[in-house]
Amino acid sequence: MRFTATTVRRAFLGLVPIIMVMLGYGEVFMSEAKAVAGVKNSLLIHGGFVDGSGWQAVYDLLKKDGYHVSIVQNPTTTLADDVAVTKRMLAAQDGPAILVGHSYGGVVITETGTDPRVAGLVYIAAFAPDKGESVSALIKNPPPGAPVPPILPPQDGFLFLDRAKFRASFAADVSPETAAFMADSQVPWGVAALDGAVTEPAWRSKPSWYLVSTDDKMIPPDAQRAMSKRAGSTVVEVKGSHSVFVSQPKAVAALIAKAANGVALTTK
Repeated sequence: MRFTATTVRRAFLGLVPIIMVMLGYGEVFMSEAKAVAGVKNSLLIHGGFVDGSGWQAVYDLLKKDGYHVSIVQNPTTTLADDVAVTKRMLAAQDGPAILVGHSYGGVVITETGTDPRVAGLVYIAAFAPDKGESVSALIKNPPPGAPVPPILPPQDGFLFLDRAKFRASFAADVSPETAAFMADSQVPWGVAALDGAVTEPAWRSKPSWYLVSTDDKMIPPDAQRAMSKRAGSTVVEVKGSHSVFVSQPKAVAALIAKAANGVALTTK
């Protein structure tokens, strides 16, 4: 048999996957292939009182599996401002995207998600309002016995949580050191953002997934279940605080990946 440069090159290329497995790169190779099979873009939108840095562990897990992940640093000043920031990030994607919202971020993705570039929605212990609803409307009449978030009186039109009660209410399953940092680095949440009403809920026209955090002291788990049922979401329940995206990143990343692949299956 005569060996030419072309046949040698083809033989070498055929060995590349085997070499990658032997060198320990097989997992990365297969993970990236798995991600490419579905929607590869995900936008992670934080809620009130925190910023996008809390998504880091979820970001790392999704990146490892080959997804393109963007963290939206919405200012939480008004719903209109937060939607505008999210849409700018959405416009920078190279294809359809999954929107992921935590807490108030759920309102942002509900309003933004009607954009044709959005393939699906993932709610993480989040508000999922219907048309005309806002955070203010959803929390107006809490059920009897529901925990009351330690929100301080507004300061110049912005809200903060009581630092001394932050961990118990917002991050009970996060390390004391991390919870203390979150409490001391709170982002002011605009009262106007809480009053921002949804014009057309995206979950009425887009598939959605919802992670219920069963030990949540900010949004009662039963309220999460009711909103997810109304939205027709695919639901998973995870034992965790309101900061479940920080304390349970594997569960959160797994649901996002499931949504990305689920959308791909329904659109083929």
